[in-house]
Amino acid sequence: MNGKQAVVLFGALSQETRLKIIRMLVVAGPAGMAAGAIAEAVGVSASNVSFHLKELERAGLVAAERDSRSIVYSAAYEQLTGLIRFLMEDCCGGRPEICAPVTHTIDICCATAAEENKP
Repeated sequence: MNGKQAVVLFGALSQETRLKIIRMLVVAGPAGMAAGAIAEAVGVSASNVSFHLKELERAGLVAAERDSRSIVYSAAYEQLTGLIRFLMEDCCGGRPEICAPVTHTIDICCATAAEENKP
């Protein structure tokens, strides 16, 4: 990912409703959520959520798939991971111990969430 790509992603995320949507879709996992359920959960109209989802889709942060009469949106984990990597790639300036607390926290967060979702 380069700086221009990161700016597009940050631009898409720089609005409160879109940030809420992305966070919800990350939690929803690969199955995603229907647009109507997203609108209800965020507390906005269907047309409003549609506008925000289109902006997120344009930036490549969400993927849309038609399921019968609904459109189901899911987080584009690869893009989100790329954005995190872009932010962190130069964080340590050659000193990995500086980034260790952050990368360790991310690993714990993901591992904890995976453990909680086991049957």
